[in-house]
Amino acid sequence: AVVSTQSTGSLIRLSEAHARMRLSNVVEELDVNEANRLYKEALKQAATDPKTGQIDMEILMTGLSATSRAKRAELAKFIMQSLTAGKKTLKMGELYDLCREGFTDGFTQPQFEMSVRDLLDEGKIIQTSNRQIRLKDI
Repeated sequence: AVVSTQSTGSLIRLSEAHARMRLSNVVEELDVNEANRLYKEALKQAATDPKTGQIDMEILMTGLSATSRAKRAELAKFIMQSLTAGKKTLKMGELYDLCREGFTDGFTQPQFEMSVRDLLDEGKIIQTSNRQIRLKDI
């Protein structure tokens, strides 16, 4: 496994702290082994997708699990399909209600807002000053 400079520093500090807990001024192999065990356990807990129970290292970098990222992408796709198939311009609340009715996987308000934000950032939709969402003219 690749170990970053920060990880190495963390392991050193954990090893030193474990040695101090034993009232020793010298770090021994058992301190390093325990530091490594603690580090791996903390990493496993921080990177475990709560929905799947699988380790997903992307959680540490993006704050989102693969499951959450996939749902966000699917919701954004549904939003685009909804705008393409129906009214080209919708108030934010109307779009939210439309997604609530048609998106079968369920979602939260923040997931909806992040999906809209993704589409705005990608330049696929535009938000007007009166909180209306519309497809960007091509």
